[in-house]
Amino acid sequence: MRIVFMGSPAFGVPVLERLIADGHAVPLVVTQPDRPAGRGQALRPPAVKAAAQRLGLPVVQPAQVATAQAEIAAVAPDVVAVVAFGQYLPDAIRALPPHGCINVHASLLPKYRGAAPIAHALFNGDTETGVTIMQVARQMDAGPTLLQRRIAVAPTDDAGSLGDRLAALGADALSEALRLIAAGQAVWTPQDDSQATSAPKLTDADCRLALAGDSRALTNRIRGLAPTPGAYLIFADRRVRLLRAEPRPANGAAGRILTLEEAALVVGTGSGALALLIVQPEGKRPMSGAEFARGRRLAPGDLLG
Repeated sequence: MRIVFMGSPAFGVPVLERLIADGHAVPLVVTQPDRPAGRGQALRPPAVKAAAQRLGLPVVQPAQVATAQAEIAAVAPDVVAVVAFGQYLPDAIRALPPHGCINVHASLLPKYRGAAPIAHALFNGDTETGVTIMQVARQMDAGPTLLQRRIAVAPTDDAGSLGDRLAALGADALSEALRLIAAGQAVWTPQDDSQATSAPKLTDADCRLALAGDSRALTNRIRGLAPTPGAYLIFADRRVRLLRAEPRPANGAAGRILTLEEAALVVGTGSGALALLIVQPEGKRPMSGAEFARGRRLAPGDLLG
């Protein structure tokens, strides 16, 4: 099949690679513009752009996807495959391919419609998630579905590790979906909107953490934000990113340091205790919670955050 691929972050790369491995023609890749990143704010290409260039595929990067309509139409795709593209597709583009615009969404729809399904699944402590192949519709993530694939969420998963496994699962699912479409065997099922939940785009408010509340809920929020954008707290007027943590069977005042373990800094949360395993002070490398505490000369009884 002739497939225009639309995607931006690393989550889309295994899917694009699978399309090529399966022998599909990909005459065009559409991705987001390069964005400033890092301390120097140098322009950085989306991961999908880098992969497309490595594979020798033509790339366009419209700030508004509607401006790429003529280029998409010119390559006459059978299907447009969409994976975490990051822009709304107007009606005119959705109407171009005869088999529609097919999305790989990282949740078991109608659960977690929106931009951050992996993070929200981890926030809620879900033990199972998956991917859904669906038709792109006018309402976000509300189109009819073709198939789903499920996967267990490990207690040690964060957004990075779970995202990697879901990307591979999504590549397999899209491969199967395209086989069904090509064979005329695709059966599309409307979603039950009454069961829909949302997974909105993450904001800074989602990332800033107070070390107060249920320690397991705090652990899940840290998991859902790691490795990027990363949960953080403010200490000595600087950000400290919290990259890995786990609950401890203790209790103490919120933010009060309880003990220093060999590799962790344990703080009370007012409803349990939290072991900070990996942290990253602003402008520094990631380090163990214990190393951070030693470097700041923190001791039990001190307040963190």
